[in-house]
Amino acid sequence: MINPNLEKNQKAKMVVIDEIKERLGRAKSVVLINSRGLTVAQDTTLRTSLRKAGGVDYKVYKNSMMELAIKDTDFEGLKEYLVGPTAVAFSYEDETAAASQIAKQLKTMPIIEFKASVVGGETYGPDETRALSEIPSREVLLSRLLGSFKSPMASFARVVNAIAEKDPSEAAPAAAAPAAEAPAAADEAPAVEEAPAPAEEPAAEAAPAE
Repeated sequence: MINPNLEKNQKAKMVVIDEIKERLGRAKSVVLINSRGLTVAQDTTLRTSLRKAGGVDYKVYKNSMMELAIKDTDFEGLKEYLVGPTAVAFSYEDETAAASQIAKQLKTMPIIEFKASVVGGETYGPDETRALSEIPSREVLLSRLLGSFKSPMASFARVVNAIAEKDPSEAAPAAAAPAAEAPAAADEAPAVEEAPAPAEEPAAEAAPAE
């Protein structure tokens, strides 16, 4: 006969494992942190900041449950980091959201430690995860990109607007200047005067008669 309590425990474990798998299936990144030493107040503050970030779930699971859930998945590389108290943050919209928010809380909760993370199927250790937390969010990157285009686009818009509002008569090419009047025709050259006919030679005097 199966122990009812054991069966109940098994079902409860499967519920937790299925919950983790469902979150892993939607997550763009997963971050593990060492939650040892966090007070209830600190844990509440961390949860609140992650919730406000949007698209992030934060929860503490038993390492054994995590190991079963990540088996044969892209997150299996986290297994070696599942030692001691572990809290898990799932990012569903922005790969850097959870790590970035946790890094902000480190300023007032230095007890928090990054353990590892998985992004795009790649597993990263604590140092690499901290570096991940320093990458700006997608919204910030897009804002910077648009800002870099703003000035040239504004200048281009001004030029287009100026052309559109310009008086058509001004925009038309200037009419061709009237052709310079041709210089007055030169006076016809005076006709060449005919050379005066040579004077007739006086007739030869008749020879005296004999």
